[in-house]
Amino acid sequence: MTKTLYAEFTAREGAEGEIALLLRDYAKKVREEEGNLAFDSYTKADDPRAFWIFEVYRDEDAFRAHLKAPYGAPFNAALTPLI
Repeated sequence: MTKTLYAEFTAREGAEGEIALLLRDYAKKVREEEGNLAFDSYTKADDPRAFWIFEVYRDEDAFRAHLKAPYGAPFNAALTPLI
């Protein structure tokens, strides 16, 4: 059974460009994971500070492997003060 993750957050005023760059780099790494089936991020047309991330993993094991990836914690640490 696949594992799906949905995240929603709002960028601090003026941080949306930096978040978009962080997401671009992070998405590339996640999409290369063996068990990742999808990693997509979106913004609202009428609110570019609103972000959504949609992730799908092959199964629970693939999701757990994703959580252990060495680039996850640095991404979250960089993202946190921007939201």
